[in-house]
Amino acid sequence: MRVGLISDTHNLVRPEALDALRGCAHIIHAGDICRRDVLDTLASVAPLTAVRGNNDIGDDLAHLPAHACIELGDATIHVVHDIAEVPKELDGIDVVVTGHSHKPLIERRGDVLFVNPGSAGPRRFRLPVTLALLDIDDGSVDARIVSLLE
Repeated sequence: MRVGLISDTHNLVRPEALDALRGCAHIIHAGDICRRDVLDTLASVAPLTAVRGNNDIGDDLAHLPAHACIELGDATIHVVHDIAEVPKELDGIDVVVTGHSHKPLIERRGDVLFVNPGSAGPRRFRLPVTLALLDIDDGSVDARIVSLLE
Protein backbone atom coordinates (compact mmCIF):
# COMPACT_ATOMS: atom_id res chain seq x y z
CA MET A 1 0.00 0.00 0.00
CA ARG A 2 1.34 3.41 -0.93
CA VAL A 3 0.42 6.45 1.20
CA GLY A 4 1.12 10.02 0.14
CA LEU A 5 2.45 12.35 2.84
CA ILE A 6 2.17 16.09 2.31
CA SER A 7 2.45 19.14 4.53
CA ASP A 8 2.69 22.91 4.58
CA THR A 9 0.89 23.52 1.30
CA HIS A 10 -0.08 27.05 2.44
CA ASN A 11 -2.91 27.46 -0.11
CA LEU A 12 -1.01 25.85 -2.99
CA VAL A 13 -1.55 22.43 -4.57
CA ARG A 14 1.12 22.07 -7.23
CA PRO A 15 0.37 19.93 -10.31
CA GLU A 16 3.65 18.12 -9.56
CA ALA A 17 2.28 17.16 -6.14
CA LEU A 18 -0.92 15.78 -7.65
CA ASP A 19 1.11 13.78 -10.17
CA ALA A 20 3.28 12.32 -7.38
CA LEU A 21 0.20 11.39 -5.31
CA ARG A 22 -1.73 9.63 -8.08
CA GLY A 23 -2.01 5.93 -7.35
CA CYS A 24 -1.78 6.38 -3.57
CA ALA A 25 -4.31 4.42 -1.53
CA HIS A 26 -4.48 7.24 1.03
CA ILE A 27 -3.11 10.78 1.53
CA ILE A 28 -2.08 12.31 4.85
CA HIS A 29 -1.77 16.10 5.18
CA ALA A 30 0.25 17.16 8.24
CA GLY A 31 -1.15 20.68 8.50
CA ASP A 32 -0.74 24.29 7.37
CA ILE A 33 -3.34 23.81 4.68
CA CYS A 34 -4.71 27.37 4.94
CA ARG A 35 -7.69 26.91 2.57
CA ARG A 36 -10.38 24.24 2.43
CA ASP A 37 -10.11 23.80 -1.34
CA VAL A 38 -6.61 22.32 -0.84
CA LEU A 39 -8.23 19.41 1.03
CA ASP A 40 -10.98 19.09 -1.58
CA THR A 41 -8.38 18.83 -4.35
CA LEU A 42 -6.34 16.21 -2.48
CA ALA A 43 -9.47 14.22 -1.54
CA SER A 44 -10.30 13.95 -5.25
CA VAL A 45 -7.10 11.89 -5.67
CA ALA A 46 -7.44 9.49 -2.69
CA PRO A 47 -9.05 9.20 0.75
CA LEU A 48 -7.58 11.89 2.99
CA THR A 49 -6.62 12.36 6.64
CA ALA A 50 -5.59 15.87 7.71
CA VAL A 51 -4.59 17.61 10.92
CA ARG A 52 -4.66 21.30 11.78
CA GLY A 53 -1.45 23.32 11.57
CA ASN A 54 -0.61 26.58 13.31
CA ASN A 55 -1.79 28.55 10.23
CA ASP A 56 -5.11 26.71 9.92
CA ILE A 57 -7.15 29.25 11.85
CA GLY A 58 -10.04 29.97 9.50
CA ASP A 59 -13.52 28.66 10.25
CA ASP A 60 -13.29 26.18 7.38
CA LEU A 61 -10.22 24.44 8.91
CA ALA A 62 -10.43 25.15 12.65
CA HIS A 63 -12.53 21.99 13.10
CA LEU A 64 -9.64 19.74 12.04
CA PRO A 65 -8.05 17.71 14.84
CA ALA A 66 -4.60 18.65 16.17
CA HIS A 67 -3.62 14.95 16.14
CA ALA A 68 -4.81 11.89 14.24
CA CYS A 69 -4.00 8.23 14.70
CA ILE A 70 -4.98 5.96 11.83
CA GLU A 71 -4.36 2.39 10.76
CA LEU A 72 -3.46 1.77 7.14
CA GLY A 73 -2.49 -1.71 6.05
CA ASP A 74 -0.34 -3.19 8.83
CA ALA A 75 0.80 0.21 10.15
CA THR A 76 -0.45 2.54 12.85
CA ILE A 77 0.34 6.14 11.94
CA HIS A 78 0.29 9.15 14.28
CA VAL A 79 -0.05 12.54 12.56
CA VAL A 80 0.61 15.94 14.15
CA HIS A 81 1.77 19.22 12.63
CA ASP A 82 4.60 20.13 15.01
CA ILE A 83 7.09 17.50 16.18
CA ALA A 84 7.09 19.20 19.59
CA GLU A 85 3.52 17.90 19.99
CA VAL A 86 4.39 14.23 19.45
CA PRO A 87 3.36 12.23 22.53
CA LYS A 88 6.18 10.88 24.65
CA GLU A 89 4.62 7.41 24.67
CA LEU A 90 4.50 5.84 21.21
CA ASP A 91 3.61 2.24 22.08
CA GLY A 92 1.89 0.63 19.12
CA ILE A 93 2.85 3.45 16.72
CA ASP A 94 4.80 2.46 13.61
CA VAL A 95 5.07 5.85 11.89
CA VAL A 96 4.94 9.47 13.07
CA VAL A 97 4.17 12.08 10.39
CA THR A 98 4.87 15.74 11.14
CA GLY A 99 5.27 18.99 9.22
CA HIS A 100 5.86 22.59 10.35
CA SER A 101 9.63 22.90 9.81
CA HIS A 102 9.40 22.71 5.99
CA LYS A 103 12.50 20.46 6.20
CA PRO A 104 12.08 16.95 4.79
CA LEU A 105 13.23 14.20 7.14
CA ILE A 106 13.10 10.43 7.31
CA GLU A 107 14.54 9.02 10.52
CA ARG A 108 14.08 5.81 12.44
CA ARG A 109 13.97 6.26 16.22
CA GLY A 110 13.90 2.82 17.74
CA ASP A 111 10.94 0.99 16.22
CA VAL A 112 9.22 4.17 15.01
CA LEU A 113 9.73 5.76 11.59
CA PHE A 114 9.54 9.57 11.75
CA VAL A 115 8.69 11.30 8.48
CA ASN A 116 8.43 15.00 7.73
CA PRO A 117 7.49 15.31 4.05
CA GLY A 118 8.80 18.89 3.97
CA SER A 119 6.79 21.63 2.33
CA ALA A 120 4.85 21.13 -0.90
CA GLY A 121 3.65 24.74 -0.96
CA PRO A 122 5.42 27.99 -1.74
CA ARG A 123 9.20 27.73 -1.46
CA ARG A 124 10.54 29.06 1.83
CA PHE A 125 14.09 30.40 1.83
CA ARG A 126 16.28 27.83 0.04
CA LEU A 127 14.43 24.80 1.40
CA PRO A 128 13.37 22.16 -1.13
CA VAL A 129 9.76 21.73 -2.26
CA THR A 130 8.87 18.13 -1.43
CA LEU A 131 6.40 15.52 -0.30
CA ALA A 132 6.93 11.91 0.77
CA LEU A 133 5.66 8.50 -0.19
CA LEU A 134 5.21 5.81 2.44
CA ASP A 135 5.12 2.16 1.40
CA ILE A 136 3.47 -0.31 3.79
CA ASP A 137 4.04 -3.95 2.91
CA ASP A 138 3.76 -7.08 5.08
CA GLY A 139 4.60 -5.32 8.34
CA SER A 140 7.42 -3.19 6.95
CA VAL A 141 7.23 0.54 6.33
CA ASP A 142 9.59 2.55 4.17
CA ALA A 143 9.49 6.17 3.09
CA ARG A 144 11.15 8.30 0.48
CA ILE A 145 11.20 12.02 -0.21
CA VAL A 146 9.98 13.21 -3.61
CA SER A 147 11.33 16.51 -4.92
CA LEU A 148 8.65 18.52 -6.71
CA LEU A 149 10.88 21.24 -8.18
CA GLU A 150 14.42 21.16 -9.51
